[in-house]
Amino acid sequence: MKTFLFELGTEELPADFVGSAIAQWQSLIPKSLGENLLTSETIRVLGSPRRLAVLIAGLPERAEDREEEIKGPPAKAAFKDGQPTKAALGFAKKQGIELEALEIRPTPKGDFVFAKKKNIGRATATILAELVPEWIAKLEGKRFMRWGDGDFRFSRPVRWLAALLDKEIVPVKLENGSETIQSDRLSRGHRVLHPEPISIPQADLYIEKLREAYIETDPLRRQETIQEQVISAAEKIAGFARISPNLLAEVTNLVEWPTAVVGKFDEEFLILPPEVITTVTSVHQRYFPIFKSGEETSELLPYFITVANGDPAKFDIIAAGNERVIRARLADAQFFYKADIAKSLESYVAALEKVTFQEKLGSVREKVERLSKIASFIWEQLELSEAERSQIERAALLCKADLVTQMVYEFPELQGVMGSKYARTSGEGEAVATAIFEHYLPRGEGDRLPETLTGQAVGLADRLDTLVGIFGLGMLPSGSSDPFALRRAANAIVNIIWAADLPLNLHQLIERSAAEFTASFAKAAPELRSQLNDFFLQRVRTLLVEERSIDYDLVNAVLGEDDPEYTERALKDLLDVRDRALFLQSIRNDSTLDQIYETVNRSTRLAKQGTLDTKTLEPSAVVEPAHFQKSCEQAFYDALLELVPKTQAAREQRDYQKLVAALAEIAPTVSTFFDGADSVLVMDPNPEIQSNRLNLLGLLRNHARVLADFGPIVKG
Repeated sequence: MKTFLFELGTEELPADFVGSAIAQWQSLIPKSLGENLLTSETIRVLGSPRRLAVLIAGLPERAEDREEEIKGPPAKAAFKDGQPTKAALGFAKKQGIELEALEIRPTPKGDFVFAKKKNIGRATATILAELVPEWIAKLEGKRFMRWGDGDFRFSRPVRWLAALLDKEIVPVKLENGSETIQSDRLSRGHRVLHPEPISIPQADLYIEKLREAYIETDPLRRQETIQEQVISAAEKIAGFARISPNLLAEVTNLVEWPTAVVGKFDEEFLILPPEVITTVTSVHQRYFPIFKSGEETSELLPYFITVANGDPAKFDIIAAGNERVIRARLADAQFFYKADIAKSLESYVAALEKVTFQEKLGSVREKVERLSKIASFIWEQLELSEAERSQIERAALLCKADLVTQMVYEFPELQGVMGSKYARTSGEGEAVATAIFEHYLPRGEGDRLPETLTGQAVGLADRLDTLVGIFGLGMLPSGSSDPFALRRAANAIVNIIWAADLPLNLHQLIERSAAEFTASFAKAAPELRSQLNDFFLQRVRTLLVEERSIDYDLVNAVLGEDDPEYTERALKDLLDVRDRALFLQSIRNDSTLDQIYETVNRSTRLAKQGTLDTKTLEPSAVVEPAHFQKSCEQAFYDALLELVPKTQAAREQRDYQKLVAALAEIAPTVSTFFDGADSVLVMDPNPEIQSNRLNLLGLLRNHARVLADFGPIVKG
């Protein structure tokens, strides 16, 4: 068995592209080999800032032989009176087989001629030489570039190719205008520590030879090395490094031979909020900040750790250079901080008039006014106290004020964080200060949600204002295009309501917010409300399926399919729709749903042929016992009378287990109505009898609809 090495050498690649390209090749290459009948034992995709590589072990000398069956012309066209026609002769010649090897077989479209061919597998080296350029061309990334006089595009200029099958060079060629890069066995070592070319004698020695040249090609090993060195370096200065996974991944793909270097900054900078220092160090400089302990404390030590890719003998110079950079950045931050806190946070609100939120929606100051109005709708629904209303009103006014501070202008990542800090230095209450930070939560997938009622209310109002405004302008998200992150905003609204168990009527909030928008911007409110309702329903549907693991048909059952009544119910009470979906999933999982499924589903299907509305529960108003012809009808009617108080109690208490138990209790009676010895024909020729029986079924359907519309539920 053979080992194949391919290395694509480039100028320094962006860190995010290295990780992305490795992941793409891990998916693409095994599939590509399989399509070309090449088996392998292991496939390792490697990469560093100046190279992407793949090592494939256990390859055969040649691809597998393949038998291929090819359909030819119809038999009646291929043979006349038992003799082959030109069609048969031409087909055999084209396939390279003898005429006698043709077979006639029946197909759904009649008899056809077939040929069996055995294709001898091609040499592995030949196949790989063809596949490698495809692997390169199929890589995707942001901001690909051209260089030289060619049209070839890649993340960075390609400088060399190395391709070996065991010891032999595989001829891979990459053309870019007048430049042609051909593969050989030469790679490149570390720019500083080993600038000379490296000759790779055979493919399976690649990793070893690169390490001799101070290149660690295995990203997982580089990452482990960095993590170990950073932790060890922090311990030596009696500190603790909290290693962010995102920062660790980025640094891993910025260096080829990592070495942790400790740097120091002046202690006077520790008066800055810790978030400022960690933003400067981690986000802008890609340094690891050092904390006093591993506990959830924000106390920092005046040190940082950078991961160098240079000469270990020059650590002092590397540290000094990084210290100069961080000193300048922190000095700027200190200046911004002192200038910002010289004024109250409220004094910045007026300047928001000069900051555009969206061209047609006006300034951020106008947005603050709109979200404050929506916040008032929220506290009215929640029936909050005057003190709570006052806190929400104040937080809404100040929530965007830090956008015009010098610190946030320089470090936009700190919006909300600095607003919260400046609120405290301005004497605002803790609830207001916390809400200014929390109203931005969640900031992305996996982020935490706001925990305080004030932060939740302002965050909901902010996002709802954005959704209403952007939808009102007709700028709905389409496909993957969502420049205002409206899907994320709607997801956040639903998740905040669910996580905090907020008894909010989202349908009413949308209606009132849309009406306010219409009054200010002269847009058509009915269409706007409809679009927003549909959008939120889709988000609820997606969240229930993807985040709550609810089966799709059960989600359809609680949301309704083309059912305005159910749609409105879902948006009026998101807590109820969540709980009903979770409950349905639980009774499916424990098979309780099976006890009522047949009865309710059959009744639901037949009830559609009647005229009964979907809300009535009381039998006496819509069923006439005088029209009963069999005892099973009376038994069904009596059972429905007993069901009414149980259903009402289940609905009021939101105890759907009581409803399911009651439906299970009535199931035998309904089964007798359908299939017992004394069963009835529902669609009786007599219109009055038929209507009476359909109403019985419609009532049962309505009781079940308190939990779900059983029509969309698929039997498990």
